[in-house]
Amino acid sequence: MFSSLMPQRAEFYDLLAAHSDRVVAGANATLRLMNGLGVGTEDIPVLVAEVNMNEQSADKIKAELIALLHRSFTTPINRDQIHTLTIELDNVLNALKSVANAIGMYNIKESTAEAREMASLGADACMRLNRAVIALPDKKRNPETVGLCKEIDAIESQADRVQRKAITQLFKDGGSVWTALKMREFYALQEDVLDRCEDAAKTIEEILIENS
Repeated sequence: MFSSLMPQRAEFYDLLAAHSDRVVAGANATLRLMNGLGVGTEDIPVLVAEVNMNEQSADKIKAELIALLHRSFTTPINRDQIHTLTIELDNVLNALKSVANAIGMYNIKESTAEAREMASLGADACMRLNRAVIALPDKKRNPETVGLCKEIDAIESQADRVQRKAITQLFKDGGSVWTALKMREFYALQEDVLDRCEDAAKTIEEILIENS
């Protein structure tokens, strides 16, 4: 009975890694979505469905991890930090889902160079987040994990610059005000993906500091 309250350390880390795997899959589908929009090389509804499917799959992992937290007497790291990181990984997927669903909601038929660049930056940040989560159990890899978190922060800053440039261009071109407004909102949704990755990276850094 008591042993059932003391799961192996690996259970928590395995679930966090599985959750972050879904983050990468959702980001890669979003990148393919943005690169294929208006080109005709990708089935856009299928890619939107793929992003949503990864978000739904991750929700099941999140629920399993939170249930494990509730029934566990001990945890390998601070239980609040495990919960926070789980929610932040979920927030990344929710942000990716919002980007994908906005394609239809805003009737966006073509992507822009800036939208494609931001999607690429999002995929890069999610890949590094995944690597950081996977490395988390191994203290010998702490310097690598810290480096990955710093890279995520740098990528988010780069995305900020791309977003500012994109919005400035929208209102310089003299096009439709409606198009400018909807694309400004769309860029904000893309930037939110990077912001949520940065939040998760900061939590990982806090975990490393507390457990060093």
